[in-house]
Amino acid sequence: MNKQPISLLVCALGGEGGGVLTEWLVEAARHAGYPAQATSIPGVAQRTGATTYYIEVFPVPMAQLDGRRPVFSLNPVPGALDAMISSELLETARQVGNGMTAPDRTLVISSSARTLTTQERMQMGDGRADSADLLKLVRQFSRAHQVFDMGAIAREAGTVVSAVMLGAIAGSGLFPFRREDYEAVVRSGGKGAEASLRGFARAFDIVARGREQADYLEQVLAPQPAATRLPKLEASLLALFPPEAREMFSLGYVRLLEYQGKAYADLYVKRLQAVLAVEREVDPRAARGFAITTEMARWLALWMAFDDIVRVADLKSRASRWARVQGEVKAGEDDLLKLYDHFKPGIPEFAALLPQGAAARLLAWDRKRVAAGRQPWALPLKIGTHSVFGMLALRTLAAMKWLRPRGSRFALEQKMIEEWLQGVVQGTQRQWDLGHEIALCGRLVKGYGSTNERGKENLLHVLHHLARGGVPAEAAAAVRAAREAALADDAGRALDAELVRHGAPPRPVKAVPVRWVRKPRGLAGGDEAHLKTN
Repeated sequence: MNKQPISLLVCALGGEGGGVLTEWLVEAARHAGYPAQATSIPGVAQRTGATTYYIEVFPVPMAQLDGRRPVFSLNPVPGALDAMISSELLETARQVGNGMTAPDRTLVISSSARTLTTQERMQMGDGRADSADLLKLVRQFSRAHQVFDMGAIAREAGTVVSAVMLGAIAGSGLFPFRREDYEAVVRSGGKGAEASLRGFARAFDIVARGREQADYLEQVLAPQPAATRLPKLEASLLALFPPEAREMFSLGYVRLLEYQGKAYADLYVKRLQAVLAVEREVDPRAARGFAITTEMARWLALWMAFDDIVRVADLKSRASRWARVQGEVKAGEDDLLKLYDHFKPGIPEFAALLPQGAAARLLAWDRKRVAAGRQPWALPLKIGTHSVFGMLALRTLAAMKWLRPRGSRFALEQKMIEEWLQGVVQGTQRQWDLGHEIALCGRLVKGYGSTNERGKENLLHVLHHLARGGVPAEAAAAVRAAREAALADDAGRALDAELVRHGAPPRPVKAVPVRWVRKPRGLAGGDEAHLKTN
């Protein structure tokens, strides 16, 4: 279960019922059957800002958690808020200025009302902050925003702003609660409940109507469907795969065409067709929407286009990268921009492009160095990408694609890819769910260096010890649990626990060389030497 809590920051001035609003939200979560937690951070509106209340709701009903309890955060994380609601416009801008909102994530709901600060009142002339500038800031740093006069609605309904803010939150659809859950909590408040419900309903309608209009505009103004923006491939090539998988296949094919050429991209087609054939056999009516083929189109392309020094040199020397860096540093036409790239390739990177025999001898020499207590060999490089020499060096290395298929790493990667591919095919033949879970294990292969190696080892270990035995449904559940554990814990302890729980052996412990290091002079106490592990 990879779900994350839904986070909300409430900003309210003194006397506006921010504490009551927080209690309502927590009670609404309990009434709806969801776990929730709230904390408050006192503030002084004239200096440190409004009192803020932070609420997190886990979007899975407690009845489905099987006794497990989610872990909540006590404080909001800047840039990681799902929503923020504020009862005063300047306070909204203050929180935006603190970095609390993110333009691609945070929904901002704010009152347009202003409570003038002492600094604004001290000016001899009109010292008020320009509301238009504040609204521009809100628009710029929010995924979506709703701004209306909460104070006016509260006065018309004869209630306090907290009831209006609750209606706005409910109307936004932020939390997975029904409207009845919110209203039930307000009704239990006793005296003044009817007025609070009037304010709640007004705000609910305003925000819900605004959300519907925004969704409609988004649909109308949305770019053309992805299918029309796909890389242009021959119709006969696209016809090899069902419509559900064509987008991912097209992206994968173009990636591999650029990576190594047409022959390598055609190998991708051949491999993917093997998966499609067995999925059609197991699911002839396509009730599952060719999900296995689609997932394999994604993860197979990513694995086949593995990163090596040739790929890195190609990416570092592209014109698009230089343009991106210029934009990031905001370099003007008269500015002199120098860009340096730091590399530290080791023996494994060089051996990857050598034939297997030469690569094995080179790797053995490096292991011998490490066993003797020396550091693995590496070549630190600082290359000025802005210079002719630096760019020429990178482009020369990027042009050495022809070496890649002759290298030891290429052969090893293809062998492991074929083993995973056969695992998906055989698993699908046993049961569709099992094949799908094995296909999703492609997510384990990511990153570079030790992270990439560890991911491939984890995948093959799961494939060997969980995917091939037992009842297919149980094997599918075991593969899914192991994959989620591996993705959740880089150290691998969670994965080992899942392996043992499903009757498989834990991953073998790797030998780590032990180095004796003499203690530097001048350190008091202890022995003359101590152990250190790499």
